Amino acid sequence: MAEENALENAPAQSIPERPKEAAQAGAQPAAEGEKGPSKAALKKAAKEKEKAEKAAKRKAEEEAKKKADEANDVSREDYGELPMLGSNDYLPSNVPRVRLAQIAEQYSETTPMDEAGGPEIKFRATVENARVQSAKLAFLVFKQSSETIQAVVAASETLSRQMVKFCGGIPTESTVLVTGIVKKPKEAIKSCTIGHLEVHIKKLYIESRAEVLPMQVADGERPLPAEGEEQPEEGGPIVTLNTRLTHRVIDLRGKHNRAIFRIKDGVVSLFQEYLRSQGFVGIQTPKLLGAPSEGGSNVFEVKYFNSKAYLAQSPQLYKQMLISAGYERVMEVCPIFRAENSNTARHLTEFTGLDLEMEFEEDYHEVVKVLEDLMLYIFNGLKTKYKKETELIRSVYNVEEFKLPEAGAVPRIPWTEGIQMLRDDGLEIGDYDDLSTPDEKRLGALVLKKYGTDFYVLDKFPLAIRPFYTMPAHDSPAHSKEPVADPNAGYSNSYDFFMRGQEILSGAQRIHNAEFLCKRMREHVTPVDPNSDGLRDYVNSFRYGCPPHAGGGIGLERIVMLYLGLPNIRLASLFPRDPGRLVP
Repeated sequence: MAEENALENAPAQSIPERPKEAAQAGAQPAAEGEKGPSKAALKKAAKEKEKAEKAAKRKAEEEAKKKADEANDVSREDYGELPMLGSNDYLPSNVPRVRLAQIAEQYSETTPMDEAGGPEIKFRATVENARVQSAKLAFLVFKQSSETIQAVVAASETLSRQMVKFCGGIPTESTVLVTGIVKKPKEAIKSCTIGHLEVHIKKLYIESRAEVLPMQVADGERPLPAEGEEQPEEGGPIVTLNTRLTHRVIDLRGKHNRAIFRIKDGVVSLFQEYLRSQGFVGIQTPKLLGAPSEGGSNVFEVKYFNSKAYLAQSPQLYKQMLISAGYERVMEVCPIFRAENSNTARHLTEFTGLDLEMEFEEDYHEVVKVLEDLMLYIFNGLKTKYKKETELIRSVYNVEEFKLPEAGAVPRIPWTEGIQMLRDDGLEIGDYDDLSTPDEKRLGALVLKKYGTDFYVLDKFPLAIRPFYTMPAHDSPAHSKEPVADPNAGYSNSYDFFMRGQEILSGAQRIHNAEFLCKRMREHVTPVDPNSDGLRDYVNSFRYGCPPHAGGGIGLERIVMLYLGLPNIRLASLFPRDPGRLVP
């Protein structure tokens, strides 16, 4: 209390005066023993305050100018970003939309660009490229499927500079809705597939804005080197196969990729079209198996409730069972799973199989002839129906046109003749040795030189290198009634089809007698038990009478790769699976 009274009665000059600088800055009094802000700090604070005030003023002026520009923008209703489709009530526009392919056909002749008028169209497209030429002019390239067309945005009394700026700044790969006038350019536009026309834009709205791309579509359209070759240094950024597959959705937007998969679809369509004309019926066989089949190797094991299941290596056993069931001629397009740790340019762990099986009357070569005619039908169909796509891909991968035999006479070369051709070319190889990939390619080059074709059949393979269900040739020791030293010696009624020296089809006459099949299963190079869970029902299906039959399995991706001359089979698979890739 005494202390309080003492302070109240103390002279005024005994109270410390607040520093002038601190009072000006609005600072709190410094604690005893502490110094107040320095002059430099106070000066800096004042400058920052002044800078912030100027920035706020500038921003306000810009906002005001923007609002004024918007108010005076004659095109303000004709461009912008649309709300997400589905987020608002649906109101039909009742304006028909067109495809770019229709434009190319319908308007072969139209109004020149320097004259008024012309047909008005509306369409959705993807922006392949957008650039501002000047404050009054911008150019865009739109793409839709495999078609591209140039568009012009030019400022005028009815189209604002703001709209020009907006259109020229749209991110590549954005989806837009366009209304414009079809015009005839002064000169043909060589960079677009539709070169004799261009679109003069009246309205443009972004439906889906693209973010920054992890890779450019154009970079993914450059050719990849063949296996063992170096990537060329010139020609733009190097985008590796791994990068392309990691960003596959972007990569697939490339025009050449669209062409590849149109051709792939065409192969399936031609396969089914021809076989249906020959009396085949489409089937769908299981891909989940209760036990490994075909020897049990190279299969993927999966969990199936409280037990195990296996992904099918092929529909082989089921095809044969259906022949036994009286279906005579069957075909299937289906996924094939192979647990082979093969990291090559020609192998996948999941691919698409084109399979068929059929009865024959007297000799398995009846089936070989059907297969030859089938492949020729596919090749000729691709040549006529998919010429545009094929030429596009070959403009990227400069590969010679796939050569077919004259008059459809497919060379059918016995194994022994093929081996002799290789020996005459200097290769040391045994009578029954399996062919390596380099050996196959070497033989393919020799066949091309001798017969002038990239497509041929190799017949009568050694029995020891074929599956257990393959019918041995009539003079094979396997048919002997007496014990033999090697029941797997000799040849078989089996065949492979080749394109550019690589196998695309493997087939054979199958054993249709249950007892002989059991014998062959037990004495095969890799024996299997005919009474095992995965094979018992298959073997028993031949105990009830089954006609002689043969067939084959074709690798769809192999056909596409080799017909087009692609350097890697992964390019023929939408989302390829190999030992190192399970995504995307």
